[in-house]
Amino acid sequence: MKIGVVKEIKDQENRVALTPEGAKTLISSGHTVLLENNGGSGAGFSNQEYENLGVNIVSTQEAWAADLVIKIKEPLEQEFSYFKGNILFTYLHLAGVPETLTRALINAGTTAIAYETVEDTNGRFPLLAPMSAIAGNMAATVGAYYLTKFNRGKGIQLGRVLGERHGKVMVIGNGIVGQHAAITADGLGANVFIMGLDENKFIEQEKSHSDNIQFIQSTPDNIAEHIIDTDLLIGAVLLPGAKAPYLVTEEMIKTMQAGSVIVDVAIDQGGCVETSRATSHSDPIFIKHDVIHYCVSNMPGAYPRTATFALTHATLPYVIKLANEGITALENDNEFAKGLNTYKGYIIYKPVAESLDMNTLYKPFSDLL
Repeated sequence: MKIGVVKEIKDQENRVALTPEGAKTLISSGHTVLLENNGGSGAGFSNQEYENLGVNIVSTQEAWAADLVIKIKEPLEQEFSYFKGNILFTYLHLAGVPETLTRALINAGTTAIAYETVEDTNGRFPLLAPMSAIAGNMAATVGAYYLTKFNRGKGIQLGRVLGERHGKVMVIGNGIVGQHAAITADGLGANVFIMGLDENKFIEQEKSHSDNIQFIQSTPDNIAEHIIDTDLLIGAVLLPGAKAPYLVTEEMIKTMQAGSVIVDVAIDQGGCVETSRATSHSDPIFIKHDVIHYCVSNMPGAYPRTATFALTHATLPYVIKLANEGITALENDNEFAKGLNTYKGYIIYKPVAESLDMNTLYKPFSDLL
């Protein structure tokens, strides 16, 4: 099979979907890898590194014309014209972006598989996990940066000063993003509160996490109570494939102190803070109600080399399956099949159809086999 690796064009997105060693593995299995010119340069991988391992360096159009196209972020409008009836494997986040992308995929008959909705046998999301971990780590450190006075923050340092903790961090959501954010904030020396819904999950996490991290049931009343004196609020809510719910209302934001910071990691899926809107690495923040909002929709792109290694490690077994078996790989693997978002002109992942109010275009995968 011909596998096209596309160069990212989203603002400051320097990750690439395949390391040179990952490409070598595919080539050793008898496949052809086509890398768009300089596709790996942002992550520190030169064309020559790929060519030395047998990769063909090609134009944008040639990379997109492959049987299987792999990339990092959701395609932007200027890429829609490249859609064909081939397989696209990437982060899609269809519920969190304009419906024009979903319609373009449907109209082209693209078999679009989303990293973020592929599951494993335990119901976890193995292809979302590595980027969630990086984003969670980053949420704490970037939030600490914007709390500085020169960034118009309130001037609170998240850290220990002569043994005393300073700064309050509230994390809403205790999945991978939330846990990494809480652990990093705790490591800095802040006072950390993490909110979630599953009490059993809390019990397990309390056993392995620092005693300084306080676990609180996520309710509107608890969020409203704690947000008033929170210095850094991290939104880490996930509804797989669906639009994130607004757990933090605009009225709650109005009660925060001037110069407080919000990092809404859930912005990929529309954000869990009512006042959030997507920003970019080039223009990462805006201020509303005197509160700094950081809502960059491709946070791990700030660390492209680490992210590329971590993502390739997770995705490569699935890419090999697709390369070897094509769509049959999904027919034989129910968990992998949950990654399928569009196929044969229909939306396959129901939460996407519901979030975009496109239920008439939904059809189960089994009906199309």
